[in-house]
Amino acid sequence: MGIKVENLTKLYGSQKAVNEVSFSVKTGEVVGFLGPNGAGKSTVMKILTGFIAPTSGEAFIDGRSVQEHRITIQKKIGYLPEHNPLYLEMYVREYLRFCARIHKTDKKKIEEVIKLTGLSPESHKKIEQLSKGFRQRVGLAAALLHDPEVLILDEPTTGLDPNQLVEIRELIKEVGKTKTVLLSTHIMQEVEAVCDRVLIINKGKLVADEKMKSLREATDQVIQVEFDYKIETVALKRLPNLVKIENPTGSLLYELTFNTKEDQRGVIFDFAKENGLKILQMNQKLKNLEDLFHELTLVSS
Repeated sequence: MGIKVENLTKLYGSQKAVNEVSFSVKTGEVVGFLGPNGAGKSTVMKILTGFIAPTSGEAFIDGRSVQEHRITIQKKIGYLPEHNPLYLEMYVREYLRFCARIHKTDKKKIEEVIKLTGLSPESHKKIEQLSKGFRQRVGLAAALLHDPEVLILDEPTTGLDPNQLVEIRELIKEVGKTKTVLLSTHIMQEVEAVCDRVLIINKGKLVADEKMKSLREATDQVIQVEFDYKIETVALKRLPNLVKIENPTGSLLYELTFNTKEDQRGVIFDFAKENGLKILQMNQKLKNLEDLFHELTLVSS
């Protein structure tokens, strides 16, 4: 069972919240869905769950149109929305029993999801007494209660402390082995820790679809170097494997991007010596998901 989106577009008046977005997610795959605020992530997720209809294009779950088979498909989806709606006056188990009745799920599953999401210490309390992190766990427990084949999680780790983050990440990785998981978040480390692929959306358009393995094995490296006086960029362009130079006007600091796995700091030392330059500082960093995100969303903003 998987997700497939074809040329999905959603208009609010004259504004295109989602603009011809297409992608797919297979069973056993955890895919991160990234984008700045207002990029269209939540709109796509609401369309996938049948909460709203697209203006054009189509979304499919398990090969079936979400719009044509909305009720059937909603039974197969576990959804944790960004603003987790809970009945605060209910006790944790009372709320999960209520959810179980809606899904016509065996009540035995309640204790399973309480244990799975680490709710046991707080399960005797009213939801209004819980911290934000534990309220998120209640929402996640409710999403898992009917053993859905597809999980759509919008900011699932909001409000969790560092220890809780590790536990929930492990849980998402574990359930992702047998389910289709689409995970929206602003936390890059979260995507790097649990996801197989990443989708990046900006201004309603899909601007990247990358495997995390490819990003981890990327050969790009960025070296920031400050010389003792300003030099012409034409001289730097002679450096081997150099693909990009950034230098703010009037600055002596250069950010050099190389496309190679080999450490280029020695090459820069040799360049400085040959040109009578002194290196005041030099730092190396590997290009990561955060760099890709900034590059795609800032350049196209």
